[in-house]
Formats: sequence, structure tokens, C-alpha cells
Amino acid sequence: MTPQVRTRFAPAPTGNLHIGGARSALFNYLFAKNKGGSFILRIDDTDVERSKPEFEKDILESFEWLKIPYDEGPIRQSDRLDIYENYLKKLLKENKAYYCFCREEELEAQRQEQMSRGEAPKYSGRCSKLSKTEVEKNLKEGKPSVIRFAVEPKKVKFKDIIRQEVEFDMGLAGDIVIAKTLTCPLYNFTSVVDDSEMKISHVIRGEEHLSNTPRQILLQEALGFDRLEYAHLPLILSPDRSKMSKRQGDVAVSDYRKEGYLPEAIINFIAFLGWNPGNEREIYALPSLIKEFSLERVQKAGAIFNVQRLDFLNGFYIRQRSMEKLTELCLAYLPALDFEQAKKIVFIHQERLKKLSEIAELTDFFFQDKLNYDKGLLKWKDMTEKEIKESLEKSEKIISGIREENWETKESLQNILLPEAEKLGDKGILLWPLRAALSGKQTSAGPFEIAWALGKEKTLKRLKEAKEILGNPIS
Repeated sequence: MTPQVRTRFAPAPTGNLHIGGARSALFNYLFAKNKGGSFILRIDDTDVERSKPEFEKDILESFEWLKIPYDEGPIRQSDRLDIYENYLKKLLKENKAYYCFCREEELEAQRQEQMSRGEAPKYSGRCSKLSKTEVEKNLKEGKPSVIRFAVEPKKVKFKDIIRQEVEFDMGLAGDIVIAKTLTCPLYNFTSVVDDSEMKISHVIRGEEHLSNTPRQILLQEALGFDRLEYAHLPLILSPDRSKMSKRQGDVAVSDYRKEGYLPEAIINFIAFLGWNPGNEREIYALPSLIKEFSLERVQKAGAIFNVQRLDFLNGFYIRQRSMEKLTELCLAYLPALDFEQAKKIVFIHQERLKKLSEIAELTDFFFQDKLNYDKGLLKWKDMTEKEIKESLEKSEKIISGIREENWETKESLQNILLPEAEKLGDKGILLWPLRAALSGKQTSAGPFEIAWALGKEKTLKRLKEAKEILGNPIS
């Protein structure tokens, strides 16, 4: 009987959920569900000094927002310290781990000396030779110590699902620290214990963890655990091909959420960071991703984070939202106003939005009592100021005569104003000054849409103010 596929995502709550972490979580979820398995969320919070409740909260909220469900969890390592302690004692008892009392300055001097000889720095293993009596004496005296795992100096080979055969010479590594104390275990050790205890079958994580794998394999062997399957995802690179980092700005999921990206767009986008379905299809909902996903189609080379593609996908999903729902989402970026009025404003900008936050800048002129712009904005091509004034007055006259029932839709206004503009031979003669007067912007939504959203009274007020900005025309 084939064992059930069980994957896990195990973030440390030492910062907000990074976009790369979200990708790892998604790939673990997709792989497990494609194989009919389970996906577990584990919180690696044994780093007490750096783990913060607000970061764990951000991780859980980001999972909920992205709609990535987990079958088990969140399981916190801080609730499992007694389990790690038992395994640490087992390694110490079997002489597979030992207490190290070397001071940091001694270790640094050793590193510098090794590097000066052109050697890779590693721990000399000095404390592994201490007698049991010496260890007990040092512990009784309260000498600062850590627990080191005795790394077997051999070559460790394993098959990575993405990278195929991988080999590390552990003779170059030296004995690694696996715990500060019996009750303060470290990452490599706790991951090995938890992956075994939780019956994890596949470890799918970023390429930066590749060098941890041989260490963890040796720990598995020392503890009598089964070896797992591994897949190391390619790095996510900035457009300049440098590694994306938490220090480079908006790279946390919550940052993209605040910017007004939709969860469907983020999921669709990060799915393609290193994975290719093997066809030309670009838009994938989560069920389709589950059906199509395979680790064999994940590339080894770094994945470029192309924000233009993210904007394209987000714009697509924005256009799929109902006007009611899109307006609700946009309200966070708009001044307080009547919902129906907000719906009109959002409606005429839906096609232009790449992210929700853009609604604020695109529509700021709606909420200004009086616009301030240079009169040159009102000019279409080589129109004179006299012709601009005549155009504004013509618009004013037409709009003044429009009955209220014809203000119900932008199409009604278009059906009245457009034929009048076409009579002039060049539609811009009427429509450019009108649009500029209503928005005060070089680019904006069209004059019919803006007039419809502003309402008749405010539209006429802005035409009057445009004539004031124009002043007395120069003949």
C-alpha cells in the first residue's frame, strides 16, 4: 500500500509571511491535494527572542486571505519542547551528540585561522573528546554550552525531485549545533523530529534550504527515522536577477494585500514562479492548479518576479468582480461617501484599475470642491482660447437642457453629447475641454462617465469654474 502523501509548510513567526513563503505553502498544498494527501501548517516558533505573536497572526491571516486551507494545524513547536528534549537525551546517551563549552571568541579565532589557510571553516570537534566527568563538572559549574551533533564525515547523496541527484561532502561541514539547551532546540533538529513524528512524506521548500538537507538526513539516520522525499524550489529573483529579500520593500503578502491586489491574482501569479503547466494557458483558479500541478514541471533556474504580469492578472480579476463587491473593496481607499455614488465612481474606472489602491489617485478629483489646473489643459490641438470658451459654453448649454431622467445612465448622456461633438468634424473640440474641465487631469475617464458620476449640478459648476480659469480669452 502506497503511503499517504503528507506535506507541510513550517514558517518561523519572525516576520510577516513573505511572498516566497506563500509560494512554498501553495506548492506544498497543490502537490498534496493533487496526490489526494494532506497539507499541514506548522509554526516553527522555538526562536523565542525573534518569534512574535503579531507575526504568527499575520501568517494565519494571510493563509485565510489567500484561501489556502490546511488539513492539520497550526501546530506550534513551542508546545512540543518535551518531545525534542527526549530525542536530544537519546542522542547524548548514544554519543551521537555532545555538549560544547567553547566560547564564541575561541570559535571565531578558529574560523579565522582555518580561512587563512584557505580551508572552509568548521568546528574542530574539540569538546567531543571531553570525558563524561569533565562534561558533568562543566555543567554543574554552569559553564555556557550548546549541544552539537556529531556529523559523520561522509558523502551524503539524495535525489531531489527538481534537481535530480545531489551530493554533499559532509567531511567539510563539521559538527553542527542542534540545541542551545535541552529545552531550546534549533531548526535542523526540530524539523527532523517533527517531520518524522507528523509522518511527513515530502519536504518541498526553497533552494536556500538545500544545504540543510544533508544535515537533516544524517540526523534522520542517527535517530532511526525514514528518509523523506525532497524538492527544492528555485529562488525568486527581482527583475535585476538579485534575490528577493524581506528588506527590499513590499514583499510580504500583507503588503500586496494593502496595495489592493486580490488573493486570486496572487495565487495565480506565485503558481507560475518556477512552475509551468506546459501550455499557453495563463489564468488558473485553485481547483485547476490542483489538477494540473506537478513537481516535475518546476524549473531549477531562478524565477523572475515580474510585477507587470502580477498587475495584468490583478486587473483581470478586478474586472471579474461584481460591481457591488468591487465597490466594497474600493471603499477602503475612498473618502466616506454614499455607496451608490461610490459604485458609479468605481464602475467607470473598473477597466482602468490594475490594483485597488489606484482608485484613490484616479478619482481624487471627484472629492475636490474646486479643481486647480493650468488653463492650457483645456486646449485641444491648436484651439484658441476663444474657441475653448465657445466649446465650454456649448457643453454648458447642452447639459443645462438635459432632463434628469436622461441622467440615469452614462449611455444617455453619450447619446446626447456625442452627436453634437460629431457635428463639429472633430469630436475633441467639444469633448476634450469638457473632460478636462470635469477632471482637471491630462488623462482620466471619459467625459460622459465623469458627468454621469458627478451629477448634473456639479458638472455645470465645473464648467463654470473652467471658464473662470480660462479668463478673458485672447482674440
